[in-house]
Amino acid sequence: MEAKMIKKDIYDVDGLIDERFGKEGTPERAEAEERAYAFYSGAVIEEARKKAKISKAELARRMGVDRAYITRIESGQIEPKVSTFYRIAAALGCSVGLTFTM
Repeated sequence: MEAKMIKKDIYDVDGLIDERFGKEGTPERAEAEERAYAFYSGAVIEEARKKAKISKAELARRMGVDRAYITRIESGQIEPKVSTFYRIAAALGCSVGLTFTM
């Protein structure tokens, strides 16, 4: 699958995304977006952990969970609940700020 070239150096990325993950509003697209959110959440947590220079094992110990749980979160296999996000942040010495805008 490649993005269709519209003009020289201009590609139809929306078409490629629709083809790969389903059109917007479809169950396939919603599932792909959920996987993307889990992956992104895990990447944010992994980056914060590495910046704090803390191993997965140490983070797990501070949270009272096993290392495999941290691995599943960081790899995007599972998406932590908001309360777990706060526990992770506290264990890393970070803070989490949420902003809701309309």
